[in-house]
Amino acid sequence: MNQVFAGAADYNRYSTTQSGSQSMLTLASILTTTALLSLAMAIVLGSLLRSNVAGVQEWFASNLMVVISLPLLALRDLIPDFISIVIANSVLALAAAYYYVGCARFVGRPSRWGLLITTIAVLAVGLVIWRYAVNSIPVRVLIMTTFFTLVCISAAVVLLRHRPPHRNPYNYWFAACLALIFAVCQLTRGIYFITLDQPSNTMMFDTFWNIVLMVIGAVTLPTMTMAAVMLTHDAMLANLEDAANHDHLTEALSRKRLEAVAREQILRAGKFGRPLSLLIIDLDHFKRINDTFGHAGGDEVLREFARMTRASLRDGDALGRLGGEEFGILLPNTDTAGALAIARRLREDSERHLISGTFGECHYSISIGIATWREGESFDRLSIRADRALYTAKNAGRNRVLVDEHAGADSLAPAAA
Repeated sequence: MNQVFAGAADYNRYSTTQSGSQSMLTLASILTTTALLSLAMAIVLGSLLRSNVAGVQEWFASNLMVVISLPLLALRDLIPDFISIVIANSVLALAAAYYYVGCARFVGRPSRWGLLITTIAVLAVGLVIWRYAVNSIPVRVLIMTTFFTLVCISAAVVLLRHRPPHRNPYNYWFAACLALIFAVCQLTRGIYFITLDQPSNTMMFDTFWNIVLMVIGAVTLPTMTMAAVMLTHDAMLANLEDAANHDHLTEALSRKRLEAVAREQILRAGKFGRPLSLLIIDLDHFKRINDTFGHAGGDEVLREFARMTRASLRDGDALGRLGGEEFGILLPNTDTAGALAIARRLREDSERHLISGTFGECHYSISIGIATWREGESFDRLSIRADRALYTAKNAGRNRVLVDEHAGADSLAPAAA
């Protein structure tokens, strides 16, 4: 009889061992698959490191941390628990932290590394306690899933709250929704484990719902990185568009972009019957500035003039560089009197503007031609009239403002500086 009971006990131990081995095999398969997907995403992100888009380095590091940590988790019972549990989970938490920091840096927000590292250190201590002082898989799972949940929610919030204006919202919502899906899965998994009423061993991983939640997480995690790649490409396209639409030296609109904006404003002015004015500005004796202070000094004068001008314009006004030392300012909802007031103030500000640098100190002045749009007039014709007023101002002695009031016969209305 004793032999019968001994045989039954051996069979139970054998069955438990077999079930545990099966559960660990299932877990290892899921973790290995996720690690391979993360490795693929890391390779993709590695190709984008030279893009200089904020956040790419952190997303790349996040995937590397995943690639390092998941094989260690999969080697549970084959390597020391301190490595497969404490170190592996801490590295995985660091991966989540890197992902959040990548999202924060991408939208220009603080990384909060101090808080994250402190939290990960506390998490690691908790893992040690709940492995060596009290061995509890449910509590360890709850610790990790709670951390992942908070990090993913934070990533979703920072992406949605600080999305740059005029960017396609689709990529941001896609990334945020994936992060929230992962957060829900992790929170559900933590709650599920803490409510299990069975011995704390690896067989807990072999339940149907744990496998389902882990598979969803395994798919979601690399997909979150795919969303990060989409955000990176969106930023790269935006940077290319911005470079095409702006002058690299002064950051004013390019001539082509200013003309496009002007045509849009002309259509709006015609539709709603609103005034529209154009200023064309030339920096006086700019060749003399270049000859005296060198091209570096001349470039600095152009940059500082553009910076000062942008600061003085209203929302909706558009400053563009037409070429060389010539600029254009488009003033929507502005009649001739309003444009004249803006031009005179700008001329006075420029005359007082002292620019200093390694090249020395430089004063400069500007001449301005003004034209106000007339119904049915093209932008080219509007530009010709403003340009004519400018050259008349230059021929009259420079450092002055003139208005073109062409109404059938050529005429210029003096608007003395």
